[in-house]
Amino acid sequence: MSKFWSPIVSRLTPYTPGEQPKLSNLVKLNTNENPYGPSPLAIAAIAAEVGDNLRLYPNPDAEPLKLAIAEQNAAHGITPAHVFVGNGSDEVLAHAFQALLQHDEPILFPDITYSFYPTYCGLYQVAHRTIPLADDFSIRVDDYLGTANGGIIFPNPNAPTGCLLPLAEVERLVAGNPDSVVIVDEAYVDFGGDSAIPLVSRYPNLLVVHTLSKSRSLAGLRVGFAVGHPDLITALERVKNSFNSYPLDRLAIVGATASIKDQQHFEKTRQAVISSRRQLVAGLAVQGFDVLPSAANFVFARHPNYDAAKLAARLRGDGIIVRHFTSARIAQFLRITIGTDDACKTLLDALQRHLQEMPADF
Repeated sequence: MSKFWSPIVSRLTPYTPGEQPKLSNLVKLNTNENPYGPSPLAIAAIAAEVGDNLRLYPNPDAEPLKLAIAEQNAAHGITPAHVFVGNGSDEVLAHAFQALLQHDEPILFPDITYSFYPTYCGLYQVAHRTIPLADDFSIRVDDYLGTANGGIIFPNPNAPTGCLLPLAEVERLVAGNPDSVVIVDEAYVDFGGDSAIPLVSRYPNLLVVHTLSKSRSLAGLRVGFAVGHPDLITALERVKNSFNSYPLDRLAIVGATASIKDQQHFEKTRQAVISSRRQLVAGLAVQGFDVLPSAANFVFARHPNYDAAKLAARLRGDGIIVRHFTSARIAQFLRITIGTDDACKTLLDALQRHLQEMPADF
């Protein structure tokens, strides 16, 4: 602590990102990165942009990217005026907390969810109330109906559980809170869910947030976007232009635009992840793990006889990194990113060996 800090700094509880170990030959299954590379068209577009133009500021509104996103969703009435872009979905979410969720009433989100939400509440001084998930870790829509004057935010699929709220239930939640902003964080929806973007034209209180880090394999480029009623987008733009008029650089704009347009590569790689997830779930089940139903590029699994922290430590000794959370309700779960088939096999082989060697904990 320093005497030069602003008062709010000492009150913050910063978000802890997934570990990025500086070690070689790791099987890295802890941060939900896509095991397959980005679109070759995106790489080519980035390479072509490298040159003298880098001395010039980028387009402050990232108009080519907004147009590409709007064109992809034109069948649902989406225009560029419905689209906001930012430096990763975390920045988009941060602007949404400041622009749309700072009210007298608390916002609502699940008790087990993306841990950046309470961090943003602390940073922007947004009151919040957590709503417990059901015993099966699903979101109960009835718990949110008519009680959310300050707003609602949740990931779909949820993180870190991977559980999906069906689109009909998402619509029931949005329709049941017409006086509250509802933000649906769809970072993982491309791996097994239906996006709520088609609902935007019918519900002016709905904001849908996406990232290109997961299904588009562009975590290193930092691009996210939101789709919502133009009034919501205007609020985000006002905050963005009071914070940083140029959140996306030239390389990010051209790379993201090319990636959005390359549906063939997107479909091929997401189906590969879905296939590997299916095989990993089956392999974990054979070894006695309980695995929550996942619509994401990760699974959430626990073994009834073995401590999750000990398993994570054993795997780390093998150079296999998974994510372990310490919150009470989920302390016996491991979140495992879907890797290549070879990476998943390496994980399963290591788990089988450890389960045979370790005494049972429970």
